[in-house]
Amino acid sequence: MRRFTTFAITTTASTLFVAPLVHASDTKVAMLPGRLAFDQAHLPPDAELEKRGATIGRIEIRIDEVFEETTTSLAAPYRVVNGLHISTHDETVRQQLLFQSGEPFHRRVLDETARLLRDQRYLNEASVTVLRYNEDNTVDVEVRVHDVWTLNPGFSFGRKGGENSTRLKFQDTNFLGLGKQVAMERSSDVDRTAWRLTYVDPHLFGSWWTLSTAYSSMSDGTEKALGLSRPFYALDSRWSANVGASDIDSAISRYSLGKRIERFEMGERLFEIGGGISSGLHDGWTTRYLGGFRYDERSFTTRLDEPNVALPDDRTVAYPWVGIEMLEDNYLSTRNLDQIGRTEDVHLGRSARFEAGFASTVFGSTRDALVLSGELAAGADLSHERYLINSVGWHGRLEGGSVADAVLDANSRFYLRQSEHRVFFASVTASLTSNLDPEKQLLLGGDNGLRGYPLRYQAGKTNALVTLEERFYSNWQPLKLVNVGGAVFFDTGRAWGQDQYAAAPAGWLSDVGIGLRLGSARSGLGNVLHIDLAMPLNRRNDIDSLQLLIETKKSF
Repeated sequence: MRRFTTFAITTTASTLFVAPLVHASDTKVAMLPGRLAFDQAHLPPDAELEKRGATIGRIEIRIDEVFEETTTSLAAPYRVVNGLHISTHDETVRQQLLFQSGEPFHRRVLDETARLLRDQRYLNEASVTVLRYNEDNTVDVEVRVHDVWTLNPGFSFGRKGGENSTRLKFQDTNFLGLGKQVAMERSSDVDRTAWRLTYVDPHLFGSWWTLSTAYSSMSDGTEKALGLSRPFYALDSRWSANVGASDIDSAISRYSLGKRIERFEMGERLFEIGGGISSGLHDGWTTRYLGGFRYDERSFTTRLDEPNVALPDDRTVAYPWVGIEMLEDNYLSTRNLDQIGRTEDVHLGRSARFEAGFASTVFGSTRDALVLSGELAAGADLSHERYLINSVGWHGRLEGGSVADAVLDANSRFYLRQSEHRVFFASVTASLTSNLDPEKQLLLGGDNGLRGYPLRYQAGKTNALVTLEERFYSNWQPLKLVNVGGAVFFDTGRAWGQDQYAAAPAGWLSDVGIGLRLGSARSGLGNVLHIDLAMPLNRRNDIDSLQLLIETKKSF
């Protein structure tokens, strides 16, 4: 059953008026005693409301159940599911609102609130609309969200790059309707078998602080992590802060032609504290000044079964850093691009982030170094529902007069909507490295985009990948559980440069294939299930003629 709740009622001098009864044809509707209002059909434009200095009046929270009311033969099972589901609490939604009663009305703030709510895994849709304009110059607002089933006990199976993975999980991404995440899972993949416990509270004690914890017991080690942060949760946020630490012991593998050639142990101790300040949003841009301190210690040991592996030197990089971030307020809300049958928020604005730090033996580093990182991104609406989104990022160290662990990543994505149910998608990604730390490899294979080949198949110092997809979206929603789509795709990519541990790159590799896409319509478990069949076009004897890939991803 749907719940409809109101809170935060404002009172002004205008409530002294008595509203008369009106007919449906009148431009005013009676609300509360002593209140006159104009209905949605006669609302002034948003710009006019802002010009008048209108303020937020009543805020009504509406939470739709997992399944809408239905008269089909399956109505009873749907009602049972709704009855078993613990609905999101009104307070959980209210904690995420960027406006309150009595504050000035700004359409931009309402739209940003809707984007913030849609970003939550336990909500399928969210909207913030103006219900009515009152004669006391207030606007009543409705915040409407659609719950999904968030308690997910079950078993999942995946396959990519010729390797299987399994996961047994008990997870709730909206524990007791409070928006908190708890999970216990057992996973097994090509790297390890692990038990993992996690807890995330994104609104600690009703605030914007996030508490996150994790513990893993793995076949090759353990992981412990704890973090507390207050992010820049909105474009007009004025400050952020964070502190976090993790302690991880695990095995690191080196690959050649999709085969693991050696392993060694790595201990990783991380600590970070930092924050930022901002003057808020001005003229469509927000600028944030950042700073903090990072500590990254890595130690390496051989395994008993592989005592002759060449180990990296132990390394500590500890440094204070400063940075700046700029973000343009330019978002597009659409459907059927990277999701199926749900609203997507695409950032088409420009953004930039730059960081610089100095690692020194004074802070515990094994050597002095200048640590640099950054990212640039820009989206463009090319008209006629054509969109281009570009990004480039980099990080690395300058130490001892040379570059170390330097990586430059570039990505370009293009979307062309051909109809309501068809989109052509193209992407180009490239990575350039220099003097990677010895525990790292730049790999390309079935697990990161070259779908017709084994995972981690090519290794090198530079690589590139081109993907072309014709995407199909349907209105079919079997049993109201999943949104169905499909794709026909072509991938081509290669690596350049000799990896010191792997075979030389084998030139350009290409594949073609078809895929089924199942978008989660009622569950917070995952966004889109991919089931792909890919055929390699450049096949050696050690590569299967057909690759089956099954995985859950955040996008189409």
